[in-house]
Amino acid sequence: MVILFDRFNLPEDIYEVIFATKQQIIVAKLLIQMIKDHNGEIGKTEMSLFATKLHEGNLITDMIEEPPYKGKKVKISYNKRQFYDRILTPMKSMGLIDYDLYKKTYSISDKFNKEMIRIGLLWLKEIRRPNLDLKKS
Repeated sequence: MVILFDRFNLPEDIYEVIFATKQQIIVAKLLIQMIKDHNGEIGKTEMSLFATKLHEGNLITDMIEEPPYKGKKVKISYNKRQFYDRILTPMKSMGLIDYDLYKKTYSISDKFNKEMIRIGLLWLKEIRRPNLDLKKS
């Protein structure tokens, strides 16, 4: 996944930096909230149940802070395959969510932060690199 951002117009919400659509932002927030509600770790079964509830349109939330929905209970619907392809897989690859192969559990991770620091250090290394002497013919 590629994150493009304008440092002069950086949103306050990390989800708005990472995801392209409002629907993706809502679903990602709901996923993180659900994991937090389970002490920061859920199993494959809970993840599958969450994705199925989304797919069937049976997930009800009052977490949405957007003006037309604020304070109201709203049914959320999101395709199960798109959930895995556009929400969960990118969150795993960026280090926001960790998957433990042995315990078969998903957990919230701080690896995203560490990778952002590493990317910043790579940039510092690049700007400190000496100029290449290009031979002109």
